[in-house]
Amino acid sequence: MFHLRKPIIVCTAAGTLGLSLLPFALHLEEGLGLPLLFKLRGTRPAPSEVCVVAMDKASTDNFGLSDKTKEWRRSLHADLTETLTKAGASVIVFDLLFERPSLADDDPLFSDAIQQGENVVLCAGIRKETVPLFDKQGKHHGELDIEKIVLPVAPLAASAAALAPFPLPKVPVRVTQYWTIKTSAGDLPTLPIVAFQLYALPLYDNFIFLLGKASPSEAKKLPLPGKEQLRAPPGVVRLIGTVKAIFKRNPRIAGKMLAELDNPNSLSLDNKQRQILRSLINLYQSSDTSYLNFYGPPGTIKTIPYYQVLETQGSSPLPQKPPDVAGKAVFIGHSEQFLPAQQDAYYTIFSQANGVDLSGVEIAATAFANLLEDMPVRPIGLPVSCIIVFVWGAVLAVLCLFFSTTIAITSIIGLSILYLSFASHQFNHSGIWYPLVIPLFFQAPLTLYYTVLEKYVKTNKERKKIRSALGYYLPARVADEMAKNLPDMRTAGHLVYGTCLSTDAEGYTTLSEMMPPGELKEFLNGYYEKIFSPVKQHGGIISDVVGDAMLAVWASAQPDATIKQKACLAAMDIANAIQQFNQSSGSLKLPTRIGLHSGEMVLGNIGAMDHYEYRPVGDIVNTVSRIERLNKPLGTWVLISQAVREGLDGFLIREAGTFLLTGKSKPMVIYELLGCLENTSQEQKDLCAVFSEGLTAYKQQFWEEAAKKFCTCMNVCKDDGLSKFYAAHCDTYKENPPEEGWNGVVCLDKN
Repeated sequence: MFHLRKPIIVCTAAGTLGLSLLPFALHLEEGLGLPLLFKLRGTRPAPSEVCVVAMDKASTDNFGLSDKTKEWRRSLHADLTETLTKAGASVIVFDLLFERPSLADDDPLFSDAIQQGENVVLCAGIRKETVPLFDKQGKHHGELDIEKIVLPVAPLAASAAALAPFPLPKVPVRVTQYWTIKTSAGDLPTLPIVAFQLYALPLYDNFIFLLGKASPSEAKKLPLPGKEQLRAPPGVVRLIGTVKAIFKRNPRIAGKMLAELDNPNSLSLDNKQRQILRSLINLYQSSDTSYLNFYGPPGTIKTIPYYQVLETQGSSPLPQKPPDVAGKAVFIGHSEQFLPAQQDAYYTIFSQANGVDLSGVEIAATAFANLLEDMPVRPIGLPVSCIIVFVWGAVLAVLCLFFSTTIAITSIIGLSILYLSFASHQFNHSGIWYPLVIPLFFQAPLTLYYTVLEKYVKTNKERKKIRSALGYYLPARVADEMAKNLPDMRTAGHLVYGTCLSTDAEGYTTLSEMMPPGELKEFLNGYYEKIFSPVKQHGGIISDVVGDAMLAVWASAQPDATIKQKACLAAMDIANAIQQFNQSSGSLKLPTRIGLHSGEMVLGNIGAMDHYEYRPVGDIVNTVSRIERLNKPLGTWVLISQAVREGLDGFLIREAGTFLLTGKSKPMVIYELLGCLENTSQEQKDLCAVFSEGLTAYKQQFWEEAAKKFCTCMNVCKDDGLSKFYAAHCDTYKENPPEEGWNGVVCLDKN
């Protein structure tokens, strides 16, 4: 039986190795795996509903303003807001912090433009402050870092539709994700979230309808559709907080709303509107941070220079050409695609080799576009990652254990390519992020290394112990020959003349079901000792053992009656040994049937890949197993073929008849081996003579005469299986005679 302990241990170890590396490699996944997926994917088109109005150097030169965008006249922003509003922009987002009053005193002008638009979101800042801590006695106990919201100047803050921060790290680290909700600043939604909720306000009544279907009581907690306060601070921000709390209290609401949304009879909406609602629902059930699904290098999202929206004539900015922003979300901020002029830049996956990074406003627009498409980068989560890593390691270990080094290495490389292709496809089309670093950069190389090392060590050990190992299973001469010619072991084989002995135990299946594995093993060891010993004693080779069955071989270069004599003696000794074994084992018995056949065969190593067995090959092997199985319907225990019978002396043998064995095309004369002549009684000899007369009458179709002879045999020996078999056939043929031309051949498949 194949030993599975080592494969199980190795597979478990390979999978556990991946799990142990997982915490260490999480940051490597973000630093190596995620950039690799973006690199394989390349640039992809951004949604046309999002664009950036860039405050760049070209605009600065055109307007004749300072390079410092904070010093730009806010009257320009007012004109820009009016122009975008008239052009039909759905949402206007300023990624600029107006925390100080304008030097030109044009804040009222900008405020009026914002108020008239009713769709402008202004950026709020976050400033960290350190507050000392004191106990009740006034004793200093340390310090506390808090985050304070910095709002735009009062006129602008009061006229905006919403205010929201958009914090990003200003240190030399790669930006891969952003806050959707800034918990440390009082659970404030960030700029992209607020902008998206404002963008989706035209579908607010549909959102209320879906929420009402999922939870009527929770829907009543939201402002009614059409409420004007939703377009004034803190309307949208408060709405986001309320909905987020509802989804947090009842996580099942999102699933119910999505199911209702997918019902085509529920709402009369087009695909774009349904997508916006689906994205909004998924946003509210997501975590407080989200990975950015970048579209490409700077400028990938449609970018319009500020000056192209407003062309100045003297001191009065006038719209030269209406911009194409109808129904779009417009993000305004500093954006530059040339390194010397960059002021607001962040290192990302798509940062250029020349040092050009993505600007903050482009990142905000990217986050908004991800929400619009409902396609941020989605890590598959730690539990699923653990399963994938464990199973992947186990699969690689299986390849290493059960295949040759060449096949294992080729398979591992091929599987790694397939895995990378699958992960890349999922990332490109769904934003799903599968782990790459551990499976491809740790588990695969380590498994390959283990494969080569383990098989090298194993080969050396085998070469040192090959002679000893082969000696347990093969004749000494064969073991010596193979130990000297290891490279030729797989092709070693000899054409010989031999006798095969096949055994099979009756009732083994039932016994194996009743006994625990440990007890069954001990019982079988005792059984095998009884049947192996006669084979070894009479010079045979135990070629194969499967379950309760054994195949033994006696071989010589030329036909030799001696080896048939030895095989028959072994068969008789096995029969006697099993009888004693069954008598001493109480209720646990394994009656054993035996078959023998002689002829030419090839004796050598048979198998494929890395598994070979030393065994006989030829028709003789197939035939002997069929002869052995013939014992059961005949009620006999030891049957031999005519090839074994020829030239065999010293045994009591009777002809069992001529049979067409299963799967054979030519009938064979089969004999029953009853024992050595010196150990048989006169009664047994007389019984054989009467049976022979009955068999002759049977072949001549004298059914009455044959039946009487067989009955005489059964009166002498009630357990005579052959007599019972033929007596039954005689009764059958009395009623239904065989076809004309019948020659006495018994076809068991037809009877």
